[in-house]
Amino acid sequence: MVTTDESTTTSTFSPLTTWDGWQQFVNTPPTPPPDTADQEWTREQREDYHARFVVLKTPAMDTISTAVRRLLLLNRGQQGGARRGLIISGPATTGKTTAMQQLGRTVHLADRRRHPTQDGRLPVLFITVPPSSTPKMLISEFARFLGLPIPQRMNQVQITNAVCTLLCEMNTQLVLVDDVHLMDTRSRAGAETSDQLKYLGERIPATFVYSGIDVETSPLLTGVRGAQLAGRFKIVRNQPLRYGSSADKQIWHDLVHGMDNALRLRRHRPGTLLTHAAYLHARTSGRMGSLSHLIREAALVSLLDDTEKITKQLLEQIELDTTAEQHTRAPRRHRTPPQRQP
Repeated sequence: MVTTDESTTTSTFSPLTTWDGWQQFVNTPPTPPPDTADQEWTREQREDYHARFVVLKTPAMDTISTAVRRLLLLNRGQQGGARRGLIISGPATTGKTTAMQQLGRTVHLADRRRHPTQDGRLPVLFITVPPSSTPKMLISEFARFLGLPIPQRMNQVQITNAVCTLLCEMNTQLVLVDDVHLMDTRSRAGAETSDQLKYLGERIPATFVYSGIDVETSPLLTGVRGAQLAGRFKIVRNQPLRYGSSADKQIWHDLVHGMDNALRLRRHRPGTLLTHAAYLHARTSGRMGSLSHLIREAALVSLLDDTEKITKQLLEQIELDTTAEQHTRAPRRHRTPPQRQP
């Protein structure tokens, strides 16, 4: 079961969908890395640093944070019925899950500051929807986060009651549910899972935030069930960043500049990434997940081959996710070679 010993740490991996993993995430603040010239900072340590790298705040994160702060206030006095929620929707690799996790961390830490002496609080819960989920599978994810033992003889109703009772006792304010696009309400199991999630929102006095790929065009918002959900939840689109207007370019340049400053490569020239800002946008189509992948892998390759700098030639060699590659490389790779004149 959940413990609230905030000093407890472990070196073993725990996913964020468990209390141990979430606690590690919340209790590990980003710390400034040592200076690049620090000779005591080994290459292996710098590899670990660049593998994790930095999380930069995007305009969408600010929008999501503001919306949730308002919903938390709106729902605070709601004793029952239709509490309001938020859906974070957008294409893949645009940073939806990252935005959700950072939001949860902020709310968790804020609650800790307000209640420094109160043990037994669990302000935030984070789960993902299992593939081909059933109602029992979904509520079992809640129980797994809480560390509740689930004997085989326990049925769905018993697990639900145990979870709801505990979350009410622990003053849970925010429930984050990722990958809701996996609930296909056209199937019986998907429809029943959606109903279960709605029921939990009525039993647990918390604000629910969902995240998924293009939720507004998914079956989740269709039919009677979808109409109920749409009547309770507002949608925030987490779109790829644009590179059209001066304001768009400034936002992108600020993010690239932040990544450039965070690099710890001994032959890196400050500002190098910024000179390739337009190229980086074209390569990633403005998707933060793809941009992070590109810069992190390029940094790691440069450490492995001892060049310790990122060049455009190196960036060209990095293969990105399929979506990004299809958008940026397919036309070049399938270009028909010119015909030789007789």
